[in-house]
Amino acid sequence: MELTGKIKVLNQTQIIGNNGFQKREVVIATEEQYSQKILVEFIKDQCDMLDAYAVGQLVKIDINLKGREWINPEGVPKYFNSIQGWRIQSLDSPKAAKETTVEHQGLSFIEIPGDDDLPF
Repeated sequence: MELTGKIKVLNQTQIIGNNGFQKREVVIATEEQYSQKILVEFIKDQCDMLDAYAVGQLVKIDINLKGREWINPEGVPKYFNSIQGWRIQSLDSPKAAKETTVEHQGLSFIEIPGDDDLPF
């Protein structure tokens, strides 16, 4: 499966537990009518892949859905899902990544076709 959108949040790598397990999370905002903010986690050596990316970049992430069952102390099962990324690719063109856009505000002029013989 894959997910496409702009990077909204790019967290630092977290080290969890005594065994040094690494996890890094990124939030992707999809570009559809009702944008979804989707948390994707990269684990272990894959955390380093995110070093080349920044907030605002358009990316495609290949993902796997993971599900787990946990039995609480009362014996009731609970289910948890996670989205794990295993590959990320920039969709921004190299030129677009370097450019900054400037919005001009103010008056706009419309050229009206016609005679150009003004009396002054």
